[in-house]
Amino acid sequence: MIRLSLIIPAAGSGVRLGMKTPKPFIELGGRTILQHTIDKFIDIPELGQLLIVASAQNIDRVKSLVSDHDRSDVDISVVEGGDERQDSISNALKFVDKRCDLVAIHDAVRPFIEKNVVEECISKAMKYGAAIPGIPVKDTVKVLNDEQLVESTPDRSSLWQIQTPQIFKRQILFDAYDHAKNAGFTGTDDSSLVENLGIKVHVVKSSYENFKITYPIDLKLAELKVGGEL
Repeated sequence: MIRLSLIIPAAGSGVRLGMKTPKPFIELGGRTILQHTIDKFIDIPELGQLLIVASAQNIDRVKSLVSDHDRSDVDISVVEGGDERQDSISNALKFVDKRCDLVAIHDAVRPFIEKNVVEECISKAMKYGAAIPGIPVKDTVKVLNDEQLVESTPDRSSLWQIQTPQIFKRQILFDAYDHAKNAGFTGTDDSSLVENLGIKVHVVKSSYENFKITYPIDLKLAELKVGGEL
Protein backbone atom coordinates (compact mmCIF):
# COMPACT_ATOMS: atom_id res chain seq x y z
CA MET A 1 0.00 0.00 0.00
CA ILE A 2 1.12 3.55 -0.75
CA ARG A 3 2.43 5.39 2.32
CA LEU A 4 2.17 9.18 2.48
CA SER A 5 4.04 11.67 4.65
CA LEU A 6 2.15 14.96 5.04
CA ILE A 7 3.94 18.19 5.96
CA ILE A 8 1.80 21.11 7.15
CA PRO A 9 3.71 24.39 7.58
CA ALA A 10 1.86 26.19 10.39
CA ALA A 11 4.17 29.04 11.31
CA GLY A 12 2.18 31.75 9.51
CA SER A 13 1.22 35.05 11.14
CA GLY A 14 -2.06 36.92 11.19
CA VAL A 15 -0.62 40.18 9.84
CA ARG A 16 -2.61 40.35 6.59
CA LEU A 17 -5.73 39.41 8.50
CA GLY A 18 -5.09 42.31 10.84
CA MET A 19 -5.01 39.99 13.83
CA LYS A 20 -2.43 39.26 16.53
CA THR A 21 -3.31 35.56 16.62
CA PRO A 22 -1.30 33.49 14.12
CA LYS A 23 -3.61 32.30 11.35
CA PRO A 24 -3.50 28.55 12.11
CA PHE A 25 -4.77 29.21 15.64
CA ILE A 26 -7.79 31.33 14.74
CA GLU A 27 -10.97 29.48 15.68
CA LEU A 28 -13.83 28.61 13.35
CA GLY A 29 -16.82 27.02 15.03
CA GLY A 30 -14.87 26.17 18.17
CA ARG A 31 -11.89 24.54 16.43
CA THR A 32 -8.75 26.15 15.09
CA ILE A 33 -8.13 26.47 11.36
CA LEU A 34 -5.20 24.06 11.78
CA GLN A 35 -7.47 21.43 13.33
CA HIS A 36 -10.02 21.82 10.52
CA THR A 37 -7.21 21.33 8.01
CA ILE A 38 -5.89 18.20 9.72
CA ASP A 39 -9.45 16.84 9.82
CA LYS A 40 -9.41 16.72 6.01
CA PHE A 41 -6.40 14.38 5.93
CA ILE A 42 -6.48 12.27 9.07
CA ASP A 43 -8.78 9.63 7.54
CA ILE A 44 -6.88 9.37 4.24
CA PRO A 45 -5.93 5.64 4.14
CA GLU A 46 -2.49 6.30 2.65
CA LEU A 47 -1.48 8.71 5.43
CA GLY A 48 1.36 7.23 7.45
CA GLN A 49 3.05 10.30 8.86
CA LEU A 50 2.03 13.84 9.78
CA LEU A 51 4.68 16.51 10.32
CA ILE A 52 3.46 19.91 11.47
CA VAL A 53 5.96 22.75 11.26
CA ALA A 54 5.59 25.45 13.90
CA SER A 55 7.57 28.38 15.23
CA ALA A 56 9.58 27.62 18.37
CA GLN A 57 7.20 29.52 20.65
CA ASN A 58 4.16 27.60 19.35
CA ILE A 59 5.45 24.01 19.33
CA ASP A 60 3.77 23.07 22.63
CA ARG A 61 0.56 24.77 21.51
CA VAL A 62 0.46 22.73 18.32
CA LYS A 63 1.22 19.50 20.18
CA SER A 64 -1.79 20.17 22.38
CA LEU A 65 -4.04 20.87 19.38
CA VAL A 66 -3.11 17.66 17.54
CA SER A 67 -3.46 15.39 20.55
CA ASP A 68 -7.07 14.55 19.61
CA HIS A 69 -5.99 13.53 16.10
CA ASP A 70 -3.89 10.60 17.26
CA ARG A 71 -4.17 7.53 15.02
CA SER A 72 -2.25 4.42 16.01
CA ASP A 73 -1.04 3.87 12.44
CA VAL A 74 -0.01 7.50 11.83
CA ASP A 75 3.16 8.98 13.29
CA ILE A 76 2.43 12.59 14.31
CA SER A 77 5.26 15.00 15.10
CA VAL A 78 5.69 18.75 15.52
CA VAL A 79 8.98 20.19 14.25
CA GLU A 80 10.49 23.64 14.40
CA GLY A 81 10.36 25.81 11.31
CA GLY A 82 12.90 28.15 9.75
CA ASP A 83 13.04 31.81 8.81
CA GLU A 84 11.19 31.31 5.52
CA ARG A 85 8.66 28.75 4.32
CA GLN A 86 11.24 26.99 2.15
CA ASP A 87 13.53 26.70 5.18
CA SER A 88 10.67 25.26 7.21
CA ILE A 89 9.91 22.56 4.65
CA SER A 90 13.61 21.77 4.35
CA ASN A 91 13.75 21.27 8.11
CA ALA A 92 10.69 19.01 8.02
CA LEU A 93 12.18 16.84 5.28
CA LYS A 94 14.86 15.71 7.74
CA PHE A 95 12.13 13.91 9.68
CA VAL A 96 10.32 12.24 6.76
CA ASP A 97 9.95 8.51 7.27
CA LYS A 98 11.99 6.60 4.68
CA ARG A 99 9.16 4.08 4.40
CA CYS A 100 6.96 6.77 2.81
CA ASP A 101 6.58 6.64 -0.96
CA LEU A 102 5.18 10.14 -1.27
CA VAL A 103 5.53 13.47 0.51
CA ALA A 104 2.71 16.03 0.48
CA ILE A 105 2.89 19.66 1.54
CA HIS A 106 -0.36 21.43 2.42
CA ASP A 107 -1.03 24.94 3.70
CA ALA A 108 -2.22 25.00 7.31
CA VAL A 109 -4.82 27.65 6.44
CA ARG A 110 -6.40 25.86 3.50
CA PRO A 111 -9.03 23.86 5.43
CA PHE A 112 -11.55 23.07 2.70
CA ILE A 113 -9.62 20.66 0.47
CA GLU A 114 -11.82 17.84 -0.82
CA LYS A 115 -10.81 14.23 -0.18
CA ASN A 116 -11.31 13.20 -3.81
CA VAL A 117 -8.78 15.85 -4.92
CA VAL A 118 -6.23 14.56 -2.40
CA GLU A 119 -6.74 10.98 -3.60
CA GLU A 120 -6.41 12.04 -7.24
CA CYS A 121 -3.17 13.90 -6.47
CA ILE A 122 -1.83 10.80 -4.70
CA SER A 123 -2.68 8.64 -7.71
CA LYS A 124 -1.14 11.04 -10.23
CA ALA A 125 1.98 11.58 -8.08
CA MET A 126 2.59 7.83 -8.03
CA LYS A 127 2.17 7.75 -11.81
CA TYR A 128 4.04 10.91 -12.82
CA GLY A 129 6.24 11.62 -9.81
CA ALA A 130 4.65 15.00 -9.06
CA ALA A 131 1.06 16.21 -8.84
CA ILE A 132 -0.55 19.45 -7.69
CA PRO A 133 -4.15 20.72 -7.56
CA GLY A 134 -5.22 23.82 -9.43
CA ILE A 135 -8.11 25.76 -10.91
CA PRO A 136 -8.41 27.72 -14.16
CA VAL A 137 -7.82 31.46 -13.79
CA LYS A 138 -11.14 33.32 -14.04
CA ASP A 139 -9.89 36.85 -14.59
CA THR A 140 -7.75 38.37 -17.31
CA VAL A 141 -4.09 38.57 -16.25
CA LYS A 142 -1.71 41.35 -17.31
CA VAL A 143 2.09 41.36 -17.26
CA LEU A 144 3.41 44.76 -16.12
CA ASN A 145 6.80 46.42 -16.29
CA ASP A 146 8.52 48.32 -13.47
CA GLU A 147 6.51 51.43 -14.34
CA GLN A 148 3.18 49.62 -13.90
CA LEU A 149 2.55 49.68 -17.63
CA VAL A 150 1.03 46.65 -19.37
CA GLU A 151 3.55 44.71 -21.41
CA SER A 152 1.41 41.76 -22.43
CA THR A 153 -1.82 39.84 -21.85
CA PRO A 154 -1.22 36.08 -21.58
CA ASP A 155 -3.77 33.67 -23.00
CA ARG A 156 -6.00 32.98 -20.02
CA SER A 157 -6.90 29.49 -21.25
CA SER A 158 -3.40 28.27 -20.37
CA LEU A 159 -3.22 29.90 -16.92
CA TRP A 160 -4.05 27.99 -13.74
CA GLN A 161 -4.07 29.07 -10.11
CA ILE A 162 -2.19 26.46 -8.09
CA GLN A 163 -3.19 25.22 -4.65
CA THR A 164 -2.05 22.57 -2.18
CA PRO A 165 -1.58 19.73 -1.30
CA GLN A 166 1.39 19.38 -3.62
CA ILE A 167 2.47 15.74 -3.67
CA PHE A 168 5.74 14.24 -4.90
CA LYS A 169 7.65 11.00 -4.86
CA ARG A 170 9.91 11.26 -1.83
CA GLN A 171 13.26 11.20 -3.64
CA ILE A 172 12.14 13.72 -6.24
CA LEU A 173 11.26 16.25 -3.54
CA PHE A 174 14.50 15.59 -1.65
CA ASP A 175 16.50 16.11 -4.86
CA ALA A 176 14.57 19.30 -5.63
CA TYR A 177 15.33 20.82 -2.22
CA ASP A 178 18.99 19.80 -2.38
CA HIS A 179 19.33 21.32 -5.84
CA ALA A 180 17.58 24.54 -4.77
CA LYS A 181 19.88 24.88 -1.76
CA ASN A 182 23.03 24.34 -3.83
CA ALA A 183 21.84 26.74 -6.54
CA GLY A 184 20.54 29.40 -4.15
CA PHE A 185 17.13 29.09 -5.78
CA THR A 186 13.98 30.23 -3.99
CA GLY A 187 10.65 29.12 -5.38
CA THR A 188 7.15 30.43 -4.84
CA ASP A 189 5.92 26.92 -4.09
CA ASP A 190 7.32 23.41 -3.78
CA SER A 191 6.35 22.54 -7.33
CA SER A 192 8.61 25.30 -8.68
CA LEU A 193 11.58 23.59 -7.03
CA VAL A 194 10.67 20.31 -8.71
CA GLU A 195 10.12 22.05 -12.03
CA ASN A 196 13.60 23.56 -11.63
CA LEU A 197 14.96 20.00 -11.86
CA GLY A 198 13.33 19.66 -15.28
CA ILE A 199 10.59 17.34 -14.01
CA LYS A 200 7.09 17.69 -15.44
CA VAL A 201 4.36 18.24 -12.84
CA HIS A 202 0.84 16.94 -13.37
CA VAL A 203 -2.05 19.27 -12.46
CA VAL A 204 -5.28 17.89 -10.98
CA LYS A 205 -8.40 20.04 -11.35
CA SER A 206 -9.50 21.17 -7.92
CA SER A 207 -12.25 23.44 -6.57
CA TYR A 208 -12.51 27.19 -5.98
CA GLU A 209 -13.60 26.27 -2.44
CA ASN A 210 -10.05 25.12 -1.64
CA PHE A 211 -9.02 28.69 -0.90
CA LYS A 212 -6.25 29.86 1.40
CA ILE A 213 -7.32 32.03 4.33
CA THR A 214 -5.17 35.12 3.83
CA TYR A 215 -7.30 38.26 4.03
CA PRO A 216 -10.31 39.28 6.18
CA ILE A 217 -12.75 38.40 3.38
CA ASP A 218 -11.30 34.86 3.29
CA LEU A 219 -11.83 34.49 7.02
CA LYS A 220 -15.43 35.67 6.68
CA LEU A 221 -16.08 33.14 3.91
CA ALA A 222 -14.51 30.41 6.05
CA GLU A 223 -16.75 31.32 8.99
CA LEU A 224 -19.81 31.10 6.77
CA LYS A 225 -18.75 27.72 5.36
CA VAL A 226 -18.06 26.20 8.77
CA GLY A 227 -21.36 27.60 10.02
CA GLY A 228 -23.20 25.94 7.12
CA GLU A 229 -24.30 29.24 5.60
CA LEU A 230 -22.50 28.66 2.30
